[in-house]
Amino acid sequence: MPEKRGVRSVKSAARTVELLELLAARGEQPSRLDELAEALGVPRSSMYQLLQTLVDCGWVRSDATGSLYGIGIRALLTGTGYLDGDRRIRAARPYLDEASDALGETIHLARLDGPDVVYLATRESHEYLRTISRVGRRVPAHAGALGKALLAERPDVELPLPEGALTALTDNTHTTRAALHADLAQVRERGWSVDREETVTGIAGFGFALRYDDPATDAISCSVPVARLTPEHELRIVAVMCETRARIEAHLPLNSGAPEWR
Repeated sequence: MPEKRGVRSVKSAARTVELLELLAARGEQPSRLDELAEALGVPRSSMYQLLQTLVDCGWVRSDATGSLYGIGIRALLTGTGYLDGDRRIRAARPYLDEASDALGETIHLARLDGPDVVYLATRESHEYLRTISRVGRRVPAHAGALGKALLAERPDVELPLPEGALTALTDNTHTTRAALHADLAQVRERGWSVDREETVTGIAGFGFALRYDDPATDAISCSVPVARLTPEHELRIVAVMCETRARIEAHLPLNSGAPEWR
């Protein structure tokens, strides 16, 4: 197993985490024992013992026949613990509410995690046409407003991008580094990012990095159906979101005493 800071990884712990992440990624699609054993490259008997231990602890759930497995409720409790224990998320929530009320659109808070962004908070629009999102959703950073706002805070040579071609979520997603770099240059000059149906067809987004870290790790965004996005509404969105960013940054200034998690 690889070592970090001179400490050898615990194989059983690493396997448990891999299993939980695999089940979480499959969402509503249940998994069978053989599928999980093959996916993680472990013996069937070892996988069965691990699954039963996690079922007993509530981290994994099984159907009535005992042949199908999914993520358990304990994973939810841990996830909410992360959200409740982060002072930055707590501090941003009232400002997200105000921005959503002012614009009538969906507002997000997300954090950069490797090559992806993870949604930490969402305020849904009350309009009939609206975006559909959820806390915990993971999206490639190159493919949307939140991610591009955070990537633009870093030099092109330091972007946390995956090897090889960039994944396309829609026909408008940047799939080459040259196209992404050109877009990020515009983000740096403009001060915010624009996503025109790059993550979801029919949805535009505007992203704003929160600079209480250097480089920024969190960002906010406004998502709106393109059918409702007039030039006047876009100007209003940018104005409100710039003000929201300034208020959050004033509440949580750079080096504001939060633990430097790694």
